[in-house]
Amino acid sequence: MVLTDETMDEILDYLDKSIENLSKEALVNLEMDDGLSGILSFLQNQFDIRLENILLAKKSSIHHLESGMKNKIIQRKQLVIDRMIKQYKN
Repeated sequence: MVLTDETMDEILDYLDKSIENLSKEALVNLEMDDGLSGILSFLQNQFDIRLENILLAKKSSIHHLESGMKNKIIQRKQLVIDRMIKQYKN
């Protein structure tokens, strides 16, 4: 299935909220052995896993996306992670 920019934006908005909620729980429970770096790694992995699951449900895959959409995903993922780092420091 070919995904439109609008559909990808909706997916990324959903992931943004999902990872933000997950990060709040993780930051409150700071029980990971690696501290912040462990939490960030966990959140990045969760972003990737959840994205792929959503794409699979839409009969697509990260491997089927054009490079522009992949770049959009990479940029959005970095924004989410940067925001989590900022939250942790506050």
